[in-house]
Amino acid sequence: MNKFFRYFEYAYLMFAAFFLFEAVRIWSTERNRAYLFIFFVCVAIFMFFFKRRFRRKYEDRNK
Repeated sequence: MNKFFRYFEYAYLMFAAFFLFEAVRIWSTERNRAYLFIFFVCVAIFMFFFKRRFRRKYEDRNK
């Protein structure tokens, strides 16, 4: 189960990379939508670090 959580953390980074790619791709045509994608990038990176910290606290508690 622990490996599942670790892989799920990295899924947030993959989503962040995808949203960043989309933001760069549509920057010149749809600026407002690009800002929305950049917001999603920030949220995904925040969730990566939040989930990582939570998982480590959970692992330390169960030792």
